[in-house]
Amino acid sequence: MDSYIMQLRHGWSNQDGDALADLLSLNHAHALNPQLRTETAMTRAMEHLTPPFDNLVLHHIKVLSSINEDDPYTTYLHQSGAVQSLIKILQIQKDENWMLPVMNSMCLDLRRLAVRAEAVKSSKNQKPGEVLEKCAECLMGCFRICAADNRSSEDDTKRWGMLALVNQLLKVYFRINKLHLCRPLIRAIESSAFKDQFALAQQITYKFFVGRKAMFDSNYKAADEYLTYAFEHCHKQSSKNKRLILTYLVPVKMLLGYMPKKSLLEKYNLMEFWEIVEAVKRGNLHSLEQVMNKHEIFFISAGIYLIVEKLKLITYRNLFKKVYLVMGTYRIPVESLLAALQMYGVEDVDMDETECLVANLIFEGKIKGYISHQHKKLVISKQNPFPQLSSLN
Repeated sequence: MDSYIMQLRHGWSNQDGDALADLLSLNHAHALNPQLRTETAMTRAMEHLTPPFDNLVLHHIKVLSSINEDDPYTTYLHQSGAVQSLIKILQIQKDENWMLPVMNSMCLDLRRLAVRAEAVKSSKNQKPGEVLEKCAECLMGCFRICAADNRSSEDDTKRWGMLALVNQLLKVYFRINKLHLCRPLIRAIESSAFKDQFALAQQITYKFFVGRKAMFDSNYKAADEYLTYAFEHCHKQSSKNKRLILTYLVPVKMLLGYMPKKSLLEKYNLMEFWEIVEAVKRGNLHSLEQVMNKHEIFFISAGIYLIVEKLKLITYRNLFKKVYLVMGTYRIPVESLLAALQMYGVEDVDMDETECLVANLIFEGKIKGYISHQHKKLVISKQNPFPQLSSLN
């Protein structure tokens, strides 16, 4: 115990942020030391450490003492108190940034503890997401300090801590489904002079979440750009992370007209998408519905069910192209399109709804032509009537 306190004291006096980050992390070996979970440890910390650092360490020891008591909410509250103490230290250290590693470590632990605390919120009369919302407020306190540091010196500015905090906040906002709160954070990073200079691991995480945000906003080109960056720069041995990125990148690529190779999906165990690819390519709407129902749990748990459902429009386009190729005419009766729909399992549709569907495809540029309502025919262009989907974006 005394050795740990002396290490903390040495790290503080020598402004060794990296050493302190380890000593204040819940993943460090000291967190398993039962001697640090006692009143004696708290007393020693207050005796041997100077303000305001002593208060931060006191909260940390309270976290250690409560972490095995099966009360995640209380543990979270102590960690929140520790981060609040850290915020005061960062405010005092106006011209220094050596505590940023400590901030990164403690904020990471704060978010993780908040996630655990959410599981017991019912016994604490907490509303769904309330603990995580409070966690986000605490994280924002750190972010504001970093973002407000406008000193010209790049070496000791706290702005280097912005992206790590933004990533923690993005994870929280995605978990509580408050994506609109991501916008100001994204603007802050995109306008930052350090945008391309942050650590690569931080950039990959940021691009992943911003790509997902763009996907949910139906901005598929931006989603493709961000997610592709994250996938290509993710370490080749991080197959789990690469698979996670592909879970969102694959449907985005498909919506843009790029179908994934079977070998890629096999490599990352994402064969659910291959069945989708085959159905979309064939224009087989019945098969698409079956596959979506078959893998419904996977798509819903990943939060991409509605995104995958949008592939129906491309499937309609491919089906109508097959009708055009079979009939060999540029004036296709709407009745023939309706028959094709019914052949592939779309039974609850009539002539008017078929015309509406075709009009939507024409509006989106997936078919070049117009509908002759008088003759009930789709009149398509003689030049490239079904443009490549990738050329439309």
